[in-house]
Amino acid sequence: MERVSVTTPGGSYDVVVGSGVIERAGDFLPTFASAATAFVLADRGVGDRWFGALAGALEACGLHAVPLAVPAGEDAKTLDVYGTLVHQLATQEAHRADPLFALGGGSTGDVAGFVASTYMRGMPFVQVPTTLTAQVDAAIGGKTAVNLPEGKNLVGTFHQPAAVLCDVDVLTTLGDRDLRSGLAEVAKYGLTLDPVLLERLEGDPGPLLGRDPGVLEEVVTRCVRAKAAVVSRDERDTGARQILNYGHTLGHALERLDRFAGRSHGEAIAVGMVFAARLAEARGLAADGLATRTTRLLSSFGLETDGALPPVAEVLAAFRMDKKFAGGMRFVLLRDVGEPVVVDDVPADEVRRVLEEMGAAA
Repeated sequence: MERVSVTTPGGSYDVVVGSGVIERAGDFLPTFASAATAFVLADRGVGDRWFGALAGALEACGLHAVPLAVPAGEDAKTLDVYGTLVHQLATQEAHRADPLFALGGGSTGDVAGFVASTYMRGMPFVQVPTTLTAQVDAAIGGKTAVNLPEGKNLVGTFHQPAAVLCDVDVLTTLGDRDLRSGLAEVAKYGLTLDPVLLERLEGDPGPLLGRDPGVLEEVVTRCVRAKAAVVSRDERDTGARQILNYGHTLGHALERLDRFAGRSHGEAIAVGMVFAARLAEARGLAADGLATRTTRLLSSFGLETDGALPPVAEVLAAFRMDKKFAGGMRFVLLRDVGEPVVVDDVPADEVRRVLEEMGAAA
């Protein structure tokens, strides 16, 4: 087991990474004073596989587990689902001392955290991420949100969890596409913050693709440590934390323009990172070769780095609804591996040129 501490003004907590974490959940949880019930949000597929193990661990520490169902994937992140969940909590007489557990991927964690931050003005919240994307990224840092038709994550709060329990055993059951999607976020950490991780990923991705538990534990822990260090310095995403959005500006635009029914999050972020590398080269910020290196790494994971893109005008319009838009287009770019910078007011013509070079229609 590995423990990584996250310390922010909004709350301090441990991220536990290892095998068998769900079955031993009670060993890693803080005391929830006055609570007798734990509400567990999960979609049907995840709930059928893992709710029983988590419920047993919670019962052992005096908490009766009550399941609450959410749709799978981004369909969970709507105001309608949010409204249904808070009504269910109220009709079941949930109290503000009762913990809410998010058992699932990043989407489940996002909506569960939003519910926890607002029901009775805040209830304890525990992340139990079951995807690689959530374990290395989404479950850590306290961002909660739901989507609007106009954009991704436009309604949300910051609400730090009481604990994050990353059981790498669940990753051995992931489908290939879900694993590859998570590897895009792993690549992001290697490219932006952890060159040693990047070299290991480039050297031999085989054990990771083969879901070796020891390798998964090491990789998840390295990513968690990287994110924890950034979040501890910038809880509210106003400074250093913005570098974690590398590849996400285009990635989020692609997800929304596909109505969350096309590329997965990781697949969209992979394209976004190639775009960011090409933009950095085009501006003379990064030396030639960054985009090629990025493409080679992502391709070794089985991620597509090209494919059809929406028309340039649609992408530019989507950029304007991005949360990071500040009177002009803002991108996280790399000077080199491990050297991210936030670049404001990137001219539309530069963005247009790179998108067209990647195949977007003018």
